[in-house]
Amino acid sequence: MKTNTLLTVLTDYFMSYLPDVKGYSQNTITSYQYAFQLLYDFLLEEKGLPPEKITFKSLSSEIISKYLTWLEVNRGCSPATRNLRRTAISSFSKFALKKNLGEALQFHSSVAEIPPKNTHKNTDIKYFTKEEIAIILNMPDTGRAIGKRDVMLLSLLYASGARAQELCDLTLNDIYLGKETNIRLVGKGNKARLVTIPQNCAVMLKNYLESRNLDSSSPKDRLKHIFSSQTNEKMSISCVEEIVKKYVIKSKKAYPQLFKRKTYTPHSFRHSIAVHMLECGESLVVIKAFLGHTSIMTTTIYANVTPELANKYLRERGQALNDLELQNQYADHPTVGMLPFLSKQHRGR
Repeated sequence: MKTNTLLTVLTDYFMSYLPDVKGYSQNTITSYQYAFQLLYDFLLEEKGLPPEKITFKSLSSEIISKYLTWLEVNRGCSPATRNLRRTAISSFSKFALKKNLGEALQFHSSVAEIPPKNTHKNTDIKYFTKEEIAIILNMPDTGRAIGKRDVMLLSLLYASGARAQELCDLTLNDIYLGKETNIRLVGKGNKARLVTIPQNCAVMLKNYLESRNLDSSSPKDRLKHIFSSQTNEKMSISCVEEIVKKYVIKSKKAYPQLFKRKTYTPHSFRHSIAVHMLECGESLVVIKAFLGHTSIMTTTIYANVTPELANKYLRERGQALNDLELQNQYADHPTVGMLPFLSKQHRGR
Protein backbone atom coordinates (compact mmCIF):
# COMPACT_ATOMS: atom_id res chain seq x y z
CA MET A 1 0.00 0.00 0.00
CA LYS A 2 1.44 3.37 -1.02
CA THR A 3 2.29 5.73 1.83
CA ASN A 4 0.35 8.99 1.93
CA THR A 5 3.18 11.51 1.83
CA LEU A 6 0.93 14.40 2.86
CA LEU A 7 -0.01 12.69 6.14
CA THR A 8 3.61 11.79 6.83
CA VAL A 9 4.81 15.36 6.31
CA LEU A 10 1.90 16.81 8.31
CA THR A 11 2.70 14.51 11.22
CA ASP A 12 6.33 15.64 11.23
CA TYR A 13 5.23 19.28 10.92
CA PHE A 14 2.90 19.26 13.92
CA MET A 15 4.62 16.80 16.23
CA SER A 16 8.23 17.87 15.72
CA TYR A 17 8.87 20.93 13.55
CA LEU A 18 6.48 23.47 15.11
CA PRO A 19 7.10 22.66 18.79
CA ASP A 20 10.75 21.58 18.69
CA VAL A 21 12.36 23.44 15.78
CA LYS A 22 10.27 26.63 15.62
CA GLY A 23 9.44 26.66 19.33
CA TYR A 24 5.90 27.92 18.71
CA SER A 25 3.54 28.32 21.66
CA GLN A 26 0.82 25.79 22.31
CA ASN A 27 -1.85 28.29 21.28
CA THR A 28 -0.22 29.01 17.92
CA ILE A 29 0.14 25.29 17.20
CA THR A 30 -3.47 24.73 18.25
CA SER A 31 -4.55 27.45 15.83
CA TYR A 32 -2.63 25.81 12.97
CA GLN A 33 -4.06 22.39 13.85
CA TYR A 34 -7.58 23.77 13.76
CA ALA A 35 -6.99 25.25 10.31
CA PHE A 36 -6.22 21.75 9.02
CA GLN A 37 -9.10 20.18 10.92
CA LEU A 38 -11.42 22.54 9.06
CA LEU A 39 -9.66 21.86 5.77
CA TYR A 40 -10.29 18.14 6.17
CA ASP A 41 -13.89 18.87 7.16
CA PHE A 42 -14.32 20.95 4.01
CA LEU A 43 -12.86 18.30 1.72
CA LEU A 44 -15.07 15.61 3.23
CA GLU A 45 -18.22 17.75 3.28
CA GLU A 46 -17.86 19.46 -0.10
CA LYS A 47 -15.74 17.03 -2.14
CA GLY A 48 -16.46 13.67 -0.49
CA LEU A 49 -12.76 13.09 0.18
CA PRO A 50 -11.93 11.22 3.43
CA PRO A 51 -8.60 12.07 5.13
CA GLU A 52 -6.74 9.00 3.85
CA LYS A 53 -7.57 9.92 0.23
CA ILE A 54 -6.27 13.50 0.43
CA THR A 55 -2.85 14.07 -1.12
CA PHE A 56 -0.76 17.06 -2.14
CA LYS A 57 -2.40 16.87 -5.59
CA SER A 58 -5.80 17.31 -3.94
CA LEU A 59 -4.77 20.74 -2.65
CA SER A 60 -4.90 22.81 -5.80
CA SER A 61 -5.17 26.60 -5.89
CA GLU A 62 -8.87 26.26 -6.73
CA ILE A 63 -9.50 23.95 -3.78
CA ILE A 64 -7.63 26.16 -1.29
CA SER A 65 -9.51 29.23 -2.55
CA LYS A 66 -12.85 27.45 -2.20
CA TYR A 67 -11.89 26.34 1.31
CA LEU A 68 -11.14 29.92 2.37
CA THR A 69 -14.42 31.10 0.86
CA TRP A 70 -16.23 28.23 2.63
CA LEU A 71 -14.82 29.46 5.94
CA GLU A 72 -16.40 32.87 5.43
CA VAL A 73 -19.70 31.82 3.84
CA ASN A 74 -20.52 28.55 5.62
CA ARG A 75 -18.82 29.12 8.96
CA GLY A 76 -19.23 32.89 9.23
CA CYS A 77 -15.51 33.53 9.77
CA SER A 78 -14.22 37.08 9.57
CA PRO A 79 -11.61 38.05 6.94
CA ALA A 80 -9.04 38.16 9.77
CA THR A 81 -9.83 34.56 10.74
CA ARG A 82 -9.74 33.55 7.07
CA ASN A 83 -6.25 35.03 6.83
CA LEU A 84 -5.20 33.17 9.97
CA ARG A 85 -6.21 29.85 8.39
CA ARG A 86 -4.40 30.76 5.17
CA THR A 87 -1.25 31.56 7.15
CA ALA A 88 -1.30 28.09 8.70
CA ILE A 89 -1.54 26.42 5.28
CA SER A 90 1.12 28.71 3.82
CA SER A 91 3.52 27.90 6.66
CA PHE A 92 3.02 24.19 6.12
CA SER A 93 3.51 24.53 2.35
CA LYS A 94 6.97 26.02 2.90
CA PHE A 95 7.90 23.20 5.27
CA ALA A 96 6.54 20.58 2.85
CA LEU A 97 8.59 22.04 0.00
CA LYS A 98 11.76 21.41 1.95
CA LYS A 99 10.73 17.89 2.95
CA ASN A 100 9.51 16.66 -0.43
CA LEU A 101 10.13 19.01 -3.34
CA GLY A 102 8.71 16.70 -5.98
CA GLU A 103 5.27 16.17 -4.47
CA ALA A 104 4.86 19.50 -2.65
CA LEU A 105 6.04 21.95 -5.32
CA GLN A 106 2.67 22.43 -7.00
CA PHE A 107 0.91 22.64 -3.61
CA HIS A 108 3.32 25.35 -2.46
CA SER A 109 2.82 27.30 -5.70
CA SER A 110 -0.96 27.02 -5.36
CA VAL A 111 -0.96 28.47 -1.86
CA ALA A 112 1.42 31.26 -2.86
CA GLU A 113 -1.03 32.34 -5.60
CA ILE A 114 -3.70 33.20 -2.99
CA PRO A 115 -3.15 36.60 -1.35
CA PRO A 116 -4.39 37.53 2.13
CA LYS A 117 -7.76 39.22 2.18
CA ASN A 118 -7.98 42.91 3.01
CA THR A 119 -9.45 43.14 6.51
CA HIS A 120 -9.90 46.94 6.52
CA LYS A 121 -8.64 46.90 10.07
CA ASN A 122 -9.70 49.93 12.10
CA THR A 123 -8.55 50.24 15.67
CA ASP A 124 -9.54 53.90 15.97
CA ILE A 125 -12.12 53.17 18.66
CA LYS A 126 -13.97 56.16 20.06
CA TYR A 127 -14.15 55.57 23.79
CA PHE A 128 -14.16 57.69 26.94
CA THR A 129 -11.47 57.59 29.58
CA LYS A 130 -12.59 56.85 33.13
CA GLU A 131 -12.22 60.55 33.96
CA GLU A 132 -14.40 61.51 30.97
CA ILE A 133 -17.06 58.97 31.99
CA ALA A 134 -17.21 60.52 35.48
CA ILE A 135 -17.56 63.99 33.99
CA ILE A 136 -20.30 63.15 31.50
CA LEU A 137 -22.35 61.28 34.13
CA ASN A 138 -22.32 64.41 36.30
CA MET A 139 -23.67 66.66 33.54
CA PRO A 140 -27.45 65.93 33.71
CA ASP A 141 -29.52 68.07 36.09
CA THR A 142 -30.92 65.41 38.41
CA GLY A 143 -33.21 67.96 40.02
CA ARG A 144 -35.47 67.51 36.99
CA ALA A 145 -37.25 64.35 35.84
CA ILE A 146 -35.61 64.48 32.41
CA GLY A 147 -32.19 64.79 34.04
CA LYS A 148 -32.85 61.73 36.19
CA ARG A 149 -33.80 59.82 33.07
CA ASP A 150 -30.73 60.97 31.17
CA VAL A 151 -28.22 60.14 33.90
CA MET A 152 -29.82 56.72 34.30
CA LEU A 153 -29.64 56.10 30.57
CA LEU A 154 -25.99 57.18 30.31
CA SER A 155 -25.06 55.17 33.41
CA LEU A 156 -26.74 52.04 32.10
CA LEU A 157 -25.15 52.43 28.65
CA TYR A 158 -21.78 52.31 30.37
CA ALA A 159 -22.44 49.83 33.20
CA SER A 160 -24.13 47.22 31.00
CA GLY A 161 -22.26 47.72 27.73
CA ALA A 162 -25.65 47.75 26.03
CA ARG A 163 -26.16 48.77 22.42
CA ALA A 164 -28.55 51.68 21.91
CA GLN A 165 -31.24 49.42 20.48
CA GLU A 166 -30.90 47.00 23.40
CA LEU A 167 -31.50 49.86 25.83
CA CYS A 168 -34.51 51.10 23.86
CA ASP A 169 -36.05 47.62 23.97
CA LEU A 170 -35.53 47.22 27.73
CA THR A 171 -38.73 46.70 29.73
CA LEU A 172 -39.38 46.28 33.44
CA ASN A 173 -39.76 42.58 32.71
CA ASP A 174 -36.04 42.53 31.81
CA ILE A 175 -34.95 43.86 35.22
CA TYR A 176 -34.11 41.37 37.97
CA LEU A 177 -33.69 43.14 41.31
CA GLY A 178 -32.12 41.27 44.21
CA LYS A 179 -28.80 40.82 46.00
CA GLU A 180 -27.34 41.29 42.54
CA THR A 181 -29.19 43.29 39.92
CA ASN A 182 -29.27 41.72 36.46
CA ILE A 183 -30.71 43.05 33.25
CA ARG A 184 -31.69 41.00 30.24
CA LEU A 185 -30.46 42.42 26.96
CA VAL A 186 -31.59 41.11 23.58
CA GLY A 187 -28.93 41.73 20.96
CA LYS A 188 -28.20 40.89 17.35
CA GLY A 189 -29.83 37.74 16.03
CA ASN A 190 -32.37 37.95 18.86
CA LYS A 191 -29.75 36.53 21.24
CA ALA A 192 -30.37 37.36 24.89
CA ARG A 193 -27.79 37.72 27.64
CA LEU A 194 -27.94 38.55 31.34
CA VAL A 195 -25.65 41.31 32.55
CA THR A 196 -24.96 42.09 36.21
CA ILE A 197 -24.63 45.82 36.88
CA PRO A 198 -22.59 47.37 39.73
CA GLN A 199 -24.29 48.09 43.05
CA ASN A 200 -24.20 51.89 42.70
CA CYS A 201 -25.88 51.65 39.30
CA ALA A 202 -28.39 49.14 40.70
CA VAL A 203 -29.39 51.56 43.50
CA MET A 204 -29.76 54.35 40.95
CA LEU A 205 -31.94 52.10 38.77
CA LYS A 206 -34.17 51.13 41.68
CA ASN A 207 -34.67 54.80 42.62
CA TYR A 208 -35.35 55.68 38.99
CA LEU A 209 -38.03 53.00 38.68
CA GLU A 210 -39.66 54.29 41.87
CA SER A 211 -39.61 57.86 40.53
CA ARG A 212 -41.51 56.63 37.49
CA ASN A 213 -43.95 54.68 39.69
CA LEU A 214 -43.09 51.43 37.93
CA ASP A 215 -44.14 48.45 40.03
CA SER A 216 -42.30 45.21 39.27
CA SER A 217 -45.15 43.21 40.81
CA SER A 218 -47.66 44.67 38.34
CA PRO A 219 -48.09 42.56 35.15
CA LYS A 220 -49.11 45.72 33.28
CA ASP A 221 -46.07 47.70 34.44
CA ARG A 222 -43.70 44.87 33.64
CA LEU A 223 -44.45 45.36 29.95
CA LYS A 224 -43.54 49.05 30.04
CA HIS A 225 -40.26 50.29 28.62
CA ILE A 226 -37.64 51.62 31.02
CA PHE A 227 -36.81 54.63 28.88
CA SER A 228 -39.40 56.85 27.23
CA SER A 229 -39.15 60.05 25.27
CA GLN A 230 -41.34 63.09 25.76
CA THR A 231 -43.62 61.88 22.95
CA ASN A 232 -43.33 58.08 22.92
CA GLU A 233 -43.56 55.34 25.55
CA LYS A 234 -40.57 53.60 23.92
CA MET A 235 -37.46 55.65 23.22
CA SER A 236 -35.90 55.54 19.75
CA ILE A 237 -32.23 55.13 18.86
CA SER A 238 -32.15 58.67 17.46
CA CYS A 239 -33.36 59.95 20.83
CA VAL A 240 -30.54 58.09 22.61
CA GLU A 241 -28.08 59.57 20.12
CA GLU A 242 -29.35 63.08 20.80
CA ILE A 243 -29.05 62.61 24.56
CA VAL A 244 -25.45 61.44 24.22
CA LYS A 245 -24.65 64.30 21.83
CA LYS A 246 -26.17 66.84 24.22
CA TYR A 247 -24.02 65.87 27.19
CA VAL A 248 -20.86 65.37 25.15
CA ILE A 249 -21.19 68.97 23.93
CA LYS A 250 -21.68 70.20 27.50
CA SER A 251 -18.71 68.17 28.70
CA LYS A 252 -16.46 69.46 25.93
CA LYS A 253 -17.32 73.05 26.79
CA ALA A 254 -16.62 72.49 30.48
CA TYR A 255 -13.43 70.46 29.92
CA PRO A 256 -11.92 71.48 26.57
CA GLN A 257 -8.66 69.71 27.40
CA LEU A 258 -10.51 66.38 27.41
CA PHE A 259 -12.94 64.68 24.99
CA LYS A 260 -10.51 64.93 22.07
CA ARG A 261 -12.62 63.01 19.55
CA LYS A 262 -14.67 65.08 17.14
CA THR A 263 -17.73 62.95 17.72
CA TYR A 264 -18.95 60.31 20.16
CA THR A 265 -21.95 57.98 19.89
CA PRO A 266 -23.93 55.74 22.27
CA HIS A 267 -21.60 52.95 21.17
CA SER A 268 -18.71 54.89 22.73
CA PHE A 269 -20.03 53.87 26.16
CA ARG A 270 -19.95 50.22 25.10
CA HIS A 271 -16.41 50.63 23.82
CA SER A 272 -15.45 52.39 27.04
CA ILE A 273 -16.56 49.65 29.44
CA ALA A 274 -14.78 47.04 27.31
CA VAL A 275 -11.51 48.98 27.36
CA HIS A 276 -11.80 49.68 31.08
CA MET A 277 -12.53 46.02 31.85
CA LEU A 278 -9.42 45.02 29.93
CA GLU A 279 -7.38 47.65 31.75
CA CYS A 280 -8.56 46.15 35.04
CA GLY A 281 -7.35 42.69 34.02
CA GLU A 282 -10.53 41.01 32.73
CA SER A 283 -9.94 38.47 29.97
CA LEU A 284 -11.21 38.94 26.44
CA VAL A 285 -13.27 35.77 26.87
CA VAL A 286 -15.18 37.39 29.76
CA ILE A 287 -15.57 40.67 27.85
CA LYS A 288 -16.83 38.74 24.81
CA ALA A 289 -19.61 37.18 26.89
CA PHE A 290 -20.40 40.49 28.59
CA LEU A 291 -20.81 42.34 25.29
CA GLY A 292 -22.61 39.47 23.57
CA HIS A 293 -20.10 39.13 20.73
CA THR A 294 -20.51 36.06 18.53
CA SER A 295 -16.79 35.73 17.85
CA ILE A 296 -13.77 36.48 20.02
CA MET A 297 -12.24 38.10 16.93
CA THR A 298 -14.64 41.02 17.38
CA THR A 299 -13.54 41.48 20.99
CA THR A 300 -9.81 41.49 20.23
CA ILE A 301 -10.06 45.01 18.78
CA TYR A 302 -10.02 46.35 22.33
CA ALA A 303 -6.61 44.85 23.04
CA ASN A 304 -5.24 46.89 20.14
CA VAL A 305 -6.55 50.25 21.29
CA THR A 306 -3.09 51.10 22.62
CA PRO A 307 0.23 49.22 22.53
CA GLU A 308 0.17 49.26 26.33
CA LEU A 309 -3.11 47.34 26.45
CA ALA A 310 -1.97 44.82 23.86
CA ASN A 311 1.33 44.21 25.64
CA LYS A 312 -0.36 44.07 29.03
CA TYR A 313 -2.81 41.46 27.86
CA LEU A 314 -0.25 39.32 26.09
CA ARG A 315 2.18 39.55 29.00
CA GLU A 316 -0.38 38.62 31.65
CA ARG A 317 -2.27 35.98 29.70
CA GLY A 318 0.63 34.62 27.67
CA GLN A 319 -1.41 33.65 24.61
CA ALA A 320 -2.04 34.93 21.12
CA LEU A 321 -5.21 36.99 20.79
CA ASN A 322 -6.34 35.31 17.58
CA ASP A 323 -6.17 31.89 19.20
CA LEU A 324 -8.61 32.50 22.05
CA GLU A 325 -11.55 31.38 19.93
CA LEU A 326 -10.01 27.90 19.74
CA GLN A 327 -10.50 27.10 23.42
CA ASN A 328 -12.81 24.12 23.89
CA GLN A 329 -13.12 23.49 20.13
CA TYR A 330 -11.20 20.21 20.20
CA ALA A 331 -13.53 18.11 22.30
CA ASP A 332 -14.89 15.14 20.34
CA HIS A 333 -13.86 16.53 16.95
CA PRO A 334 -14.15 13.56 14.55
CA THR A 335 -11.01 14.42 12.56
CA VAL A 336 -8.81 14.10 15.64
CA GLY A 337 -9.52 10.39 15.92
CA MET A 338 -8.37 9.77 12.34
CA LEU A 339 -5.50 12.27 12.36
CA PRO A 340 -3.94 12.28 15.85
CA PHE A 341 -1.32 14.87 14.92
CA LEU A 342 -4.18 17.42 14.85
CA SER A 343 -4.73 16.93 18.58
CA LYS A 344 -2.65 18.89 21.06
CA GLN A 345 -2.86 15.92 23.46
CA HIS A 346 -0.76 13.82 21.07
CA ARG A 347 1.90 16.43 20.40
CA GLY A 348 5.36 15.58 21.68
CA ARG A 349 4.69 11.87 22.28
